[in-house]
Amino acid sequence: MDTEVLATPTSVPEFDGSPSTLVAPLQQYAQLDGRTALVTGAGSGIGASIAAGLAQAGAYVLVQDLRPDPAASVVETIRATGGTAEAIAGDVSKPDDVRSIVDSLLESHDRIDILVNNAGVQHVAPLESFPLAEWNRLLGVLLTGPFLLTQAVLPAMRRHHWGRIINIASINGKRGDPGKVAYCSAKHGLIGLTRVAALETATDGITVNAICPGLVYTPLIEKQLDDLAAMHGLTRDDTLAQVYLASIPQKRMLDPQEIAAMARYLASDEARGITGQAINVSAGFIMH
Repeated sequence: MDTEVLATPTSVPEFDGSPSTLVAPLQQYAQLDGRTALVTGAGSGIGASIAAGLAQAGAYVLVQDLRPDPAASVVETIRATGGTAEAIAGDVSKPDDVRSIVDSLLESHDRIDILVNNAGVQHVAPLESFPLAEWNRLLGVLLTGPFLLTQAVLPAMRRHHWGRIINIASINGKRGDPGKVAYCSAKHGLIGLTRVAALETATDGITVNAICPGLVYTPLIEKQLDDLAAMHGLTRDDTLAQVYLASIPQKRMLDPQEIAAMARYLASDEARGITGQAINVSAGFIMH
């Protein structure tokens, strides 16, 4: 499959969040005609690329984001390239919002075939001084949200005996990272949720997998670099080089489309034998 190979950056350009380049050239694999998908946190970055990729494969995509305007912009891009999509707002950490999001798709299409739990937030601080409010916020979005959404979509998936749940975890679901106690805890938990859900749905035509991205060039990474630079007393460029790229065998950041390609495959019939897995897409950062 064709993906853009990023050269090792010597500096980090500003990320404008534009969805204008999210749709990769049409591929003939993993077609999803007639399927419906819900992608959370899809207003930019990885989520926007996944939404675009699923729509390109033929799925109707409900693009969810806490921020309505970025979600609407992604929908415009999908439609401009021949896909079908709608935008919806809401907070995935709130049960009432989750119910409204899921009901919206069920009311319009009477089925939910694909759920991508991608919504993400970050806060970087030493464990000793990590604010409880931030701990609760991150756990709410990164772990409680996927739990609530998985609960909400399973009845419809079981009714149709077909479903794909894809949790966007992280390499930090398999390792620790200083300053990220809440994020790492949530992502470890998300992999646990993935495995339990996979076991409980194994005979229902449903697969549940996690993707563990490494360093992906997204708005979340932009903010994270600033926070880590302040914490380590480094420039942003030095933080990128010393904290991240030094540990990555390919010496590069990933493009969001590389994560989207894996999500599209896991959402397909071709991937029906893959469940309960936490798959690394990390440029070699993690190999277990």
